[in-house]
Amino acid sequence: MTRQTTKYPEIAKTAGTVMAAETPFTAANKTLIDALRRICGDAHVLTHQDPSADLSPWEQDWRKRVKGRALAVVRPGSTLEVAAVVKACAAVNTPIVPQGGNTGLVAGGVPDSSGLQIVLSTGRMNAIRAIDKDNLTLTVEAGCVLQSLQTAAENAGFLFPLSLGAEGSCTIGGNLGTNAGGTQVVRYGNTRDLCLGLEVVTAQGEIWHGLSGLRKDNTGYDLRNLMIGSEGTLGIITAATLKLYPQPAAQLTAWAAVPNMQAAVQLLGLAHQRLGPGLTGFEVMGQFALGLVDKHYPQLRVPLWKETPWCVLLENSDSENEAHARSQFESLLETALEVGCVTDAVVAENLTQARSLWHIRESITLAQATEGLNIKHDISIPVSRIPAFVAETDALLAREVPGVRMVNFGHLGDGNLHYNVQAPEGVDGTAFLNAFEERVNTLVFDQVARFDGSISAEHGVGELKVGKLPLYKDPTALAMMRAVKKALDPQNLLNPGRVLG
Repeated sequence: MTRQTTKYPEIAKTAGTVMAAETPFTAANKTLIDALRRICGDAHVLTHQDPSADLSPWEQDWRKRVKGRALAVVRPGSTLEVAAVVKACAAVNTPIVPQGGNTGLVAGGVPDSSGLQIVLSTGRMNAIRAIDKDNLTLTVEAGCVLQSLQTAAENAGFLFPLSLGAEGSCTIGGNLGTNAGGTQVVRYGNTRDLCLGLEVVTAQGEIWHGLSGLRKDNTGYDLRNLMIGSEGTLGIITAATLKLYPQPAAQLTAWAAVPNMQAAVQLLGLAHQRLGPGLTGFEVMGQFALGLVDKHYPQLRVPLWKETPWCVLLENSDSENEAHARSQFESLLETALEVGCVTDAVVAENLTQARSLWHIRESITLAQATEGLNIKHDISIPVSRIPAFVAETDALLAREVPGVRMVNFGHLGDGNLHYNVQAPEGVDGTAFLNAFEERVNTLVFDQVARFDGSISAEHGVGELKVGKLPLYKDPTALAMMRAVKKALDPQNLLNPGRVLG
């Protein structure tokens, strides 16, 4: 037994890995697979019975927390093919797990270990269907990678403002399914706020043609917003009509050192007052989180982090010109230095420097993954209460797990923290999770509830939080959600075991 497991005896008792079991391939399975191949083509239906097929990219979640076993991976090329696949599966009661870029953080898009579920990958459905410049909209298929969508908007002279660390591989269907947030929510809102219409395949294999570009449509229940954030449990999003915005005339980025979290909140208030709608991003990053970036990616040259417990990254977008934006920024930072909520700051001189600062922020997730598995929390708290939440919860965790390291960062502008817990120095990450995840989650989620927050801000519920939702969600809200699920998916075929269990 190592010194570390002696110090934490729970680790010695609980370490271990659960592997997916192999399920016999029956005649009924073969009949379904043959039907799916007739729909999508042989090359687009993969099974473990194919000697050359490797299903692991679809069966393993991005965090490597969960590895399932699919009956097959099906890759339809059109909405009609998706509908036909769903009808074929519904006829034999075979569950379907919709999957986009498989970049989710709550294991909501991979199959379970039964070997009985179909993974429906939207990756082939990646076309930009239309850009309506006068209506400021873009219609795109669900499998389109977010970065490709951003580029298409930019090439047309517009901005699609959704931006997050996984934008090079996540898909817009997955972004909509989880109502992704990202770094510009403070100005533009979540993915839900950027969507005007959807095309969806129902659990019965029918197609809802809802790709409206309307900003006003008061003809009954808002089915679009019901589907967004439902994590593929109510329908399969196949396309979306999204809002476009004019490109800003100037975009400036600043990096500021702040003495504490209360000072960061004070700076946010000043930024709202001085920049107004020009404030498009406001990120907070703890010293240990930035230290991990410095440790694992020293070439990024993290500024100011050794001098202060917290740093803030903020962005000002201006519709006039760069001189006006820079004048606003400088005035804001001068005031912040005078009142003491900022101790030092740098303003990017050009786009290259700005991108370097954002790259540091986006590298925190990769740096902590390199450091080892950790207990992730994607929480939201009213902004005014975040300083007290962090102080109290940090102290509780330090008492419960001596030596625990806090990787705390996130979107302070909209009250969303990635409040992650890293194992003590020298303790194996996997063993730490097995021993302490339940205890740590309960402590953090109880604190979130006490501060009137949410246990999932932008990542969703998926599989990892499904058991916690009944403990922290209003019972009446849960009953309403279950009624909706039963009405739209009575066979419980769409992503079963997720969100509501």
